[in-house]
Amino acid sequence: MATEEAKTKVTILTGTYRIKGHIDLLPGARVTDYMTEAKGFIAVTDAEVWEVVGRQVFTAPFININRDHIQIIAPGSH
Repeated sequence: MATEEAKTKVTILTGTYRIKGHIDLLPGARVTDYMTEAKGFIAVTDAEVWEVVGRQVFTAPFININRDHIQIIAPGSH
């Protein structure tokens, strides 16, 4: 399990959903490098899944997101 310092807040947009949560990223590391090194899926904890414009679909303590479906990933608070 990641320490609090390794958790980075992100917002991820796919063609269908807006996902808010945390990825395990070491302090000082870049999200770009994380995505480059990611295999087929990325792990998101404390996930909130929303329609792109609209209602919340569900929440989960952990989800995997298919890397090929990610259109935008932005670090920072949400």
